[in-house]
Amino acid sequence: MAKEKESDVAAEAAAEPAFDPGEFNEADPLALDDSDLSEIDMLIAERDELRDRLMRALADVENTRKRGERDRRDAEIYGGSKLARDLLSVYDNMKRAIESVDDAQREGAKALIEGIELTMRELLNTFSRHRIERVAPEAGEKFDPQIHQAMFEAPMPGLEGGKVIQTMAEGFVIGDRLLRPAQVGVSSNPPKTN
Repeated sequence: MAKEKESDVAAEAAAEPAFDPGEFNEADPLALDDSDLSEIDMLIAERDELRDRLMRALADVENTRKRGERDRRDAEIYGGSKLARDLLSVYDNMKRAIESVDDAQREGAKALIEGIELTMRELLNTFSRHRIERVAPEAGEKFDPQIHQAMFEAPMPGLEGGKVIQTMAEGFVIGDRLLRPAQVGVSSNPPKTN
């Protein structure tokens, strides 16, 4: 029986592969060979690529959200620009009607004139609620090409060049955008030289 045990142990030893000292590092039993290292490098590179793609996707979503918010805000403020532009002629006609009435006509059609003035005030209040404001430069103000349109130039004694001398039609802005420039006459006197 002892012989059988010895022969079994000898057979098991012969069946096991021979010990290769290169496979085992006594100092670091968890040491990896080159193929393991290249696989880890590939996994790290894949992780970094996926992290980069995730960060780009998150940035893209955030940019889309901001763009959508800005578009919504712009639509809320500027969505009625076309209608507002069309209503400016209504305002102009009502203003001309009121300005053309003399005192005798005012007494004869007092209720009618008051109704037109009330309608015009209501139109201006509606404009104001929708952030539509008048641009009505006074005589002597500096001409601003961003909000004024020069209809003519004329020399004006005692007034330096580039000043508003007359407003023919008021302008309007909606939010911070120009709907219609104010139509003005501008002084053309050259600046005085000493």
